[in-house]
Amino acid sequence: MTSPFLLFHVPTLPLGRIINFMEPKTLVSLSFCSQKSHSVIKTHRKVSFDGHLLIGESHQNASFLSFTYSVFGIVADRNRVLSAQKFVDNINYEDMESVKIGGQHVRVEMDHLHGHLISYWSNTVDGLKALTEYVINLFNIGVSDIWASKQSFHMIEWVNSRQKTPLRNIWYADWSATPSSEEDMIYILKDCRTISQLRICLKLPPNFRFSEKFRKIDCLDIWYGEWVTIDNLLTMDGIDIILKSSTLTSSDVNVFLKHWLAGGCPRLKLFCLKTGYVNILQVLTDLLHNAVLVDDHRDYVSPFGYSINLSSGYDIRGADGVTATVCKQENGTLVFAVWPETTHNN
Repeated sequence: MTSPFLLFHVPTLPLGRIINFMEPKTLVSLSFCSQKSHSVIKTHRKVSFDGHLLIGESHQNASFLSFTYSVFGIVADRNRVLSAQKFVDNINYEDMESVKIGGQHVRVEMDHLHGHLISYWSNTVDGLKALTEYVINLFNIGVSDIWASKQSFHMIEWVNSRQKTPLRNIWYADWSATPSSEEDMIYILKDCRTISQLRICLKLPPNFRFSEKFRKIDCLDIWYGEWVTIDNLLTMDGIDIILKSSTLTSSDVNVFLKHWLAGGCPRLKLFCLKTGYVNILQVLTDLLHNAVLVDDHRDYVSPFGYSINLSSGYDIRGADGVTATVCKQENGTLVFAVWPETTHNN
């Protein structure tokens, strides 16, 4: 029979190295064992995390925290650090372990397949707040990424109110048929502090309009862009701008191209527009003298990882000498790509 390994009897220097090598989800589970374990982890964990603290929803009754980048909007279960799930009637919670989180005793169990703790709550958003407070206190970090739905929208406001560092990424999504509130959307577009990416994947009321100037957003990806007007587009200051389900016309795009050629939207690298119908000649009205037809197929990768094959198109040159390609894809998407191509750095 082997003897137990008394971790906290290890001298300080090797103990710190051991803790630095342990996975965050293992450290979180270990931290609940005692006040001493929590204190030792908080004191000795020194290395930076390979990733950013992400909080999000699996579905309306389950939320999670992770230190892993998403891949196509998905964080694998094995990469989660903590989960909050809603109580259901057909599970006996009395036999589960109880730990203290946020001043209350919470039932938890280990997800043995993926190696992280699952906690159970009457309200998963309240649970997610408590778990977030616990993790950021344990590791002395801030929240970087949020995936929120209409149900958990106020998580965005809550994080912004409690930390000085702006959020890096926000994914605001909801697949229900009920439109999101206009107040929430205006907050996201106008007042919510992000420094990198904003993805909006939900429908809005048919009469919704945004009359304010867009703030600086590096990557803006709007899946249901019926509400975006040409005036909105002209005020955007982004590197990647993706608009789907748009009502913009070929004439609107022509106005935008002239705006860019005159020096507008100077940071732009990629603009993709999925709309009802695009006539490339109307898009290039009054610009054909500055357009060179290119028949070659060229691959383009934007700063935020959008990979596109440009099947022919027209090259146009701005007032600053920068060249961009205007191309209509086979699926009807209009692509505006600024050269030189920038390596994906997200």
